[in-house]
Amino acid sequence: MVELTAFVREVVMPAGPDRVPHIRRECAMFPLEARPSSIHGWGICAGGPIPARRRVMEYTGERIDHDEAWRRRLRPQIYVFLAGLNKAIDGAIGGSGAEFVNHSCNPNLYARVRNGRIWFISRRRIEAGEELLIDYWITGSDPIYPCFCGAANCRGYMNQPFDQTL
Repeated sequence: MVELTAFVREVVMPAGPDRVPHIRRECAMFPLEARPSSIHGWGICAGGPIPARRRVMEYTGERIDHDEAWRRRLRPQIYVFLAGLNKAIDGAIGGSGAEFVNHSCNPNLYARVRNGRIWFISRRRIEAGEELLIDYWITGSDPIYPCFCGAANCRGYMNQPFDQTL
């Protein structure tokens, strides 16, 4: 039997595609439920109505720098969220469940970073049972990731909009 390195065991494997979401109640401001998603794998849904402009959930995980975030990009599932200058949070390790909020081009949440903490805020009233969605706005030199949100205004990819005429 091959012994796994600490990096593989502690960093690569926690982000595997068979990972099941767990919502940390102390990070959720409203009742939330993990359910299979029609967009991708698992999703997080409202357990009851959520008013507009409210903190819904904190994105938590291991705090890492940008160099470590770059190293972890090799995983098949990436749960790293940038949290400021040379700061990132890896939700695959110690995450709150917010790492399972799926992307949509017509999101009902947005992210706000304050003092190194990431909060998902409701854009509008969210009904009970509705899946929580955020626009990932992937930036930088990442490849173009296709989007499967199905929204009427879907741009076809999860990356930040860019000028395709160049």
